[in-house]
Amino acid sequence: MATLTEAPPPLSPTAPGKKPPRRRGRLTPYWLLLPGMLWLLVFFALPMVYQASTSVQTGSLEEGYKVTWHFATYWDALGDYWPQFLRSVLYAAAATVMCLVLGYPLAYLIAFRAGRWRNLIMVLVIAPFFTSFLIRTLAWKTILSDGGPVVGALDALHVLDVTSWLGWTSGDRVLATPLAVVCGLTYNFLPFMILPLYTSLERIDGRLHEAAGDLYARPVTVFRKVTFPLSMPGVVSGTLLTFIPASGDYVNAELLGSTDTRMIGNVIQTQFLRVLDYPTAAALSFLLMAAILLMVTFYIRRSGTEDLV
Repeated sequence: MATLTEAPPPLSPTAPGKKPPRRRGRLTPYWLLLPGMLWLLVFFALPMVYQASTSVQTGSLEEGYKVTWHFATYWDALGDYWPQFLRSVLYAAAATVMCLVLGYPLAYLIAFRAGRWRNLIMVLVIAPFFTSFLIRTLAWKTILSDGGPVVGALDALHVLDVTSWLGWTSGDRVLATPLAVVCGLTYNFLPFMILPLYTSLERIDGRLHEAAGDLYARPVTVFRKVTFPLSMPGVVSGTLLTFIPASGDYVNAELLGSTDTRMIGNVIQTQFLRVLDYPTAAALSFLLMAAILLMVTFYIRRSGTEDLV
């Protein structure tokens, strides 16, 4: 008892003037982040600042441009090219929906049913990345050529009658129509939908499906109540990775479309490289970025998930 009630020996005081040992490697994470931060600063932030200053300039290429804070360029650009803005959003949304409809079953197959063929199917999904974006788009000019097998099959099934009534095709012609542009966008950005969906579906614990089956849930109910809600992070990530680049794309509209299917990316390219109206091109770029940011923010909040793949 005497031993238990004895007070502990006093701690030895720290020697005066002696600093506590520094934690080793405390600055290591910051040094590792430094190259990436410098890259973003030089190749992203500075060009953005330069384009912002360009959008409020006035002048000409011969006389030179000066910063005059001419914000009316934004209103003029929006008033002149709002049809291209609207068309870009509609084409990108249509391509995103088609990618989701085509990509979800394939991602589900790879995650739960592929078995030993999983790696082969994954290679086939990313195989388009092995070739140039331009070559992949040009290939669709052959696929959708007039009188080709694809157009002939669609005509025989009377699909072109429906698409012509909707205004997506012109008679028995698919090239140089909105349908051709959307098909090109869907093909080129489909892997960006499949990969996040597969990653999200693969994380789902299979025991949840077994538990739902033990509770006599039908396969449709299991998918609606278990699989799809748990795969929402992949759905959100895939739709964002598809919609954002598709809305600013100009290659598919240039090669597969016509003057009636020009997207805002084609207008920006023309203003920069042909018309040489740099303030208008910069203003259009910032308007496109602002519109995408607003739509993405609203979409993420309405999706009900903050966990993105």
